[in-house]
Amino acid sequence: MSLANQSNDSSFPAFWEELKWRGLIAISTDEAELAKALNSGKLTFYIGFDPTAPSLHLGNLVQLLVMRRLQLAGHQPIVLIGGSTGLVGDPRPTAERQLNTKETVAEWVEKLSKQASKFLDFSGKNPAMLVNNLDWTESLSAIDFLREIGKNFRVGKMLAKEAVSARLNSEHGISYTEFSYQILQGYDFLELYRRHNCTLQLGGSDQWGNLTSGSDLIHKVEAKSVHLMATPLITNSDGKKFGKSEGNAVWLDAEHTSPYAFYQFWLNVEDADVIDRLKVFTFLSKSDIEALAEKVRSEPQLREAQRALALEVTSLVHSPEAAQGAIQASKALFGQAELSELGEADLLSSLSELPSVKSAKGASIAQLLVDTGLEASVSAARRAIKEGGVYLNNEKITDEGALFDQVLAGNCAVLRRGKKTLAAIYLS
Repeated sequence: MSLANQSNDSSFPAFWEELKWRGLIAISTDEAELAKALNSGKLTFYIGFDPTAPSLHLGNLVQLLVMRRLQLAGHQPIVLIGGSTGLVGDPRPTAERQLNTKETVAEWVEKLSKQASKFLDFSGKNPAMLVNNLDWTESLSAIDFLREIGKNFRVGKMLAKEAVSARLNSEHGISYTEFSYQILQGYDFLELYRRHNCTLQLGGSDQWGNLTSGSDLIHKVEAKSVHLMATPLITNSDGKKFGKSEGNAVWLDAEHTSPYAFYQFWLNVEDADVIDRLKVFTFLSKSDIEALAEKVRSEPQLREAQRALALEVTSLVHSPEAAQGAIQASKALFGQAELSELGEADLLSSLSELPSVKSAKGASIAQLLVDTGLEASVSAARRAIKEGGVYLNNEKITDEGALFDQVLAGNCAVLRRGKKTLAAIYLS
């Protein structure tokens, strides 16, 4: 099923059951009441994203796609970008966050707003809304905030929050700035309830303490009950946090993770994880995913599930054209298509994640193999050439003394050692 055809799967008796099947519910308030609210009628819900970086990442993508699912099911989403909470910082389990300047946060608010808006429909019967919590906190005085909002929070309960208690028991402690974050997030839910009758807040399971701050505040101030739902943290089958590669996040912005690298990330998902990823990150139907699961069992070497996953998610985050460009670049880089047929943008995108060097024409290929890290020494590089395992722009190098003399679009070249080890050369 393509991304353009995202109808509900008739094999699900209700929307709540689909969310459970996809593994998207870790914890919630009263399940029966929330399931009833989601399965009938229309409710307004929100998720908040803090501008702590210039781009959203895979963890945020989980939330964005849950929002998309709820909107397709008839509910109205509110995307909250934390212009004020981003100035404070959500407590991490370890050290204090670095406070960014107001100018930086404002710039990131704009970037994240544009990114998040790509995943939702802002017209129709249940149009999405985009809000910034700075709109209702900037003019609020500290005295008014403490009198009207702070009085509803008990310090003992705030200290019991997992993120806070972890910091209190660490050598770093916690500042009042980060300690107050949960009050600000709770205030957001109250404001959205008052302004837009928002009755559901979503977030990751690691945010549960902050989520309950809002529901508790609404109950105290408005004497009303609202809903909360948290998605599980996504981990690999080995227990490692999903989306982290050697400490680097996978970003949704093409300037930080290229479409080619993004596609390759999904293509390299392990067999043990790929079906769970299809459930969470694609809109393929239950029957489509079950068919792919059978392919994983019967013909894992074909990696059909991984290819479907990479195509679907790259198409959704970047575009179908970017996904096809990544596929063509992948084929070309590994000798299955002509590099000369790649457009300059697709070629440069595919090379951006590779080890690289700058070189003038006339440099020794053997030396470039060493400079790019594809070989340990010139003698080893010459031996690799002699054995027929070195390619420049997919043409086999047979002369041990061969020189760098050909470039592609964008004044770059592709150096390959064996079938899969690549490096980029940029003309200096």
